[in-house]
Amino acid sequence: MEREPCVYILGSGRHGTLYVGVTSNLLQRLYQHQTGMIKGFTSRYGVTRLLYFEQHGDMETAISREKRLKNWRRGWKVALIEEVNPEWIDLAIGLGFEPVETKSG
Repeated sequence: MEREPCVYILGSGRHGTLYVGVTSNLLQRLYQHQTGMIKGFTSRYGVTRLLYFEQHGDMETAISREKRLKNWRRGWKVALIEEVNPEWIDLAIGLGFEPVETKSG
C-alpha cells in the first residue's frame, strides 16, 4: 500500500471536521498530517484521524474520485465513513500509527 494512489478522509473526531485528500503514499501523508508538517486546514482544526480510505489503480482515477468526494454533501461523506467504519475508529492505528489526541468529538 505504501506507493498506491489513495483517496482518504480524515476527521477531528466522531462527527467532527472532515477533510478529503489524495496521495500516492498514504503512510507518509498520514505522518505529515499527524505531525503538523502540512500547514493549513488539517493542522488548524486538528484533523488527523484516518476514518476512511480507498486505493486506486492509478493517480488519475484517485484524483477524479477525490474531486467527486469533495463536492459531496457532508451527510453523504458521513454515510460513506459509517458504511465501513461505524465506530469512527482511527484506521491509522491499524497501519502502525500511535493514537492521536483529538481537539473535538
